[in-house]
Amino acid sequence: MRRLKKTVLLIIVLLAGYYAVFSGEYSWFALQKARTEVEQTQAELTEKSRQIDSLVALADSMRSDSGMLERIARERFGMIRDGETLYRFAEPSNSLSPSLDSVRIKGR
Repeated sequence: MRRLKKTVLLIIVLLAGYYAVFSGEYSWFALQKARTEVEQTQAELTEKSRQIDSLVALADSMRSDSGMLERIARERFGMIRDGETLYRFAEPSNSLSPSLDSVRIKGR
């Protein structure tokens, strides 16, 4: 009888351990997955916070720094001051190079 009680107790402990590790709402694997998701979300939040800080600094410098506004006007919109000459360098067009259709591969 004593041996039967020990066996039943052992089976109950093993089942409880199995249930704790592999099944249930709060299994070990579910908790590990939740921890990983929390770490990923925290990393994304940190990155977004850095981006927000950078954009706030950019907006502040655009509000208060006239040199920044001039640089943006020159770089993005190609604006120049009176008396300045703007030079734009363009990529050469491919109209002078032969097209792929007109080039014949030797040996065919």
